Amino acid sequence: MARHGSRVREVPTSLSAPVVATATLPVVFGTAPINLAETLENVNKPVIAYSFPEFAKALGYSDDWKRYTLCEMADLAFRQVGVGPVIFVNVLDPTKHKANKEETVAVTNKKGVIETEGVLLDSLVVSNNETQLKKDQDYIASFDEVGKVVIAVLAEGVTVLKVKYDHLTPDVITNNHIIGGYDISTGKSTGLELLNNVFPKFSMVPGLVLAPKFSKDPTVAAVMKAKASSINTYFKAQSLDDVNTMEANSYTKVNEWKNKNNYTGNNEVVCWPLAGLGDKVYHLSSQIACRIMKTAYDNGDFPHESPSNKPLAMTKLLVETAEGHEEIDLSPDQAEMLNNQGITTAINFIGGWRAWGNYTGAYPAITDVKDIFIPVRVTHNWLGNTIILTTWSKVDGPIGKRLIDTIVDTMNMWLNGLQGEGVLIGARVEFREEDNPLTDLISGKIKFRYFVAEPVPAQDIDNILEFDANYYKSLFAME
Repeated sequence: MARHGSRVREVPTSLSAPVVATATLPVVFGTAPINLAETLENVNKPVIAYSFPEFAKALGYSDDWKRYTLCEMADLAFRQVGVGPVIFVNVLDPTKHKANKEETVAVTNKKGVIETEGVLLDSLVVSNNETQLKKDQDYIASFDEVGKVVIAVLAEGVTVLKVKYDHLTPDVITNNHIIGGYDISTGKSTGLELLNNVFPKFSMVPGLVLAPKFSKDPTVAAVMKAKASSINTYFKAQSLDDVNTMEANSYTKVNEWKNKNNYTGNNEVVCWPLAGLGDKVYHLSSQIACRIMKTAYDNGDFPHESPSNKPLAMTKLLVETAEGHEEIDLSPDQAEMLNNQGITTAINFIGGWRAWGNYTGAYPAITDVKDIFIPVRVTHNWLGNTIILTTWSKVDGPIGKRLIDTIVDTMNMWLNGLQGEGVLIGARVEFREEDNPLTDLISGKIKFRYFVAEPVPAQDIDNILEFDANYYKSLFAME
């Protein structure tokens, strides 16, 4: 058919906007009081929360952080520091990790309280004088503010109740539950294996990986490092691990414990000891993770600045003991010794309590700048993840000048913008002939080379103070 007239035909824009990876998105593995949540279904599933109410609604909340470890991070991130979102993975399964209990409950002013925490409300059976009572007709059962079941009796003259119920047993959760795995028969993943489910579910790339309490086990820490180094085959994240303060209860023992247990990864931040805030006890990995998030947020969501020498939500340092916890002191020179061993800690020196330490666990055995500084390593991960996200849409496109120029121009413009923001000292991307032999090109392979320089933290400022006697000559100066 012959055409007559003037037309406009649109083609894809040569310069595309980069898809930015989430630099510091934390994924936290542990246990939650799922009986207090709206549903019991959030077991071995990544759950995202932007606020404390969202967390409590999805997973429940308890101040018993030893048994319900995810609540520590929820309190710190949402109530103390004010950062988010956070992705949580609860491994406590109410269909498996439970026990049955039967007891009598005294009724006062038509109310009885079950002191046991973790009660699964749907399992509750209430009787009076061997007669089973009907829910919502003879009694109403609900949780109070601390997670205990309150039974409001509607009938008159009831002084004692007999109750039977199932309750959660978080103490049975072991390191193996956190590590998890993949069940071939069901096709389902559990524990740390679910790190690979985060991006497909939320389209967000994990930036930090935590397991408060459990990461002090070397096996858990090793799996965390391995999983964080290869998420969905392509992405990388930083693992934050805690030293066992029961075994390493003084700063002189930490380095030996670290090396003996192989907490030496370049994608690993090794934290010691515990942090206290009033009666609350936090793992330092949680504190450092929230500090990394807050610092990135304060910088426009760019992760290039170190969390070190930034305020923490704490009032004391603690180590674990058989009786509970013991407060310890740490001077700046002792903290510096830990830093030089690749250990992150906290000090109260100038400006209140602050994170202290820039090195990953790889230091001092490794000296490559991209592997030893925490902000450089986190930024390097973020850059790599963003490059993958942005160039993925070009996969399977026809190799030619247009494809190559689009990638080079798009990424160089993005890198130039980062340089202007101070996120990078300098950066560029090149398509080199020597990197792309004809045999690769005709096989569908193309290679781009990225050159980047992140700013390293100014951790050693040397101010030279000298007495200058020449200033005495001013005494003889003529007016």
